[in-house]
Amino acid sequence: MNFRAESAAKAVQLSIAAVERDTGIGKDTLRIWERRYGFPNPGRDAFGERTYPTAQVEKLRLIKRLMDQGQRPGRVVPLASEDLLRLSQNLPTTQAQLTPTESHSPHAHVARYLQLIRDHDTEGLRAQLHLAWSDLGLEAFVMQVVAPVTAAVGDAWVRGEMEVYEEHFYTECVSALLRHAMDSLPQAQATNTPRVMLTTFAQEPHGLGLLMAQSLLALQGAHCLWLGTQMPIQDIAKAAIAHSAQVVALSFSAIMNPKQVVEGLNELCALLPLTTEVWAGGQNSALKRRKLSRVVCVQGLGDVAPQVQRWRAEHAT
Repeated sequence: MNFRAESAAKAVQLSIAAVERDTGIGKDTLRIWERRYGFPNPGRDAFGERTYPTAQVEKLRLIKRLMDQGQRPGRVVPLASEDLLRLSQNLPTTQAQLTPTESHSPHAHVARYLQLIRDHDTEGLRAQLHLAWSDLGLEAFVMQVVAPVTAAVGDAWVRGEMEVYEEHFYTECVSALLRHAMDSLPQAQATNTPRVMLTTFAQEPHGLGLLMAQSLLALQGAHCLWLGTQMPIQDIAKAAIAHSAQVVALSFSAIMNPKQVVEGLNELCALLPLTTEVWAGGQNSALKRRKLSRVVCVQGLGDVAPQVQRWRAEHAT
């Protein structure tokens, strides 16, 4: 791991709930491994709750992949990250190990997308993404291709295996295709759909997750207004009022300070009309640790459609 990745790993600390969600390893299992194997080795926050650096979360992801391939916890949990990587490289997923559905799943082709990014193959990446969108349709493309590839790109950056410009190259390719796909959707006919304004706080530069959410909102017939990223809170409120937004949708990555997230959301809610909902999603621990007044926490992309349906039911005439 290079200096940049080490600095990022030290800066980001995830709660045990965030680690469970990110890795698929239960909280009780994490605590048992901590006692039995000495890993993970969490720190403690000001409230005495466990916090896990990014490097440990990445190792837990490797362990989970190996366990899914049949490895026992007693063998893999005590291993160093380098040994886990070598072990995973010696255990490729073969066609015989996959069910017929899995063998054609876009999840199996994440490595192909990563290689196109590293090869700086602009046309190849665009063509592959366009083909996947054409074959799968927008919803499945977002859920089955964009989401896992984006997560893999982020993981590669944290490990120092991908440059910032390569991550930006991927983000721009996907963003352009998602916008084109949304422009290609039929004009929404439903009347009982929310007007949703999408943006991020000034401290949050990442917007791809929000753009994915906008794609799913558009499929539900929502009327979306994209303001881009890094908007001051007072300007968000002014724009929401000016455009009569019924929902303000925000995204928060793990890099943003949880205290800033909570304070910013409280400030925004105080500036908005009581009839305007605030939807917040993303990987930031602030959204998982406590219930925030007037804030609807969107639990992943799969929760977008249910939230729209809930809004419709509550605003039915």
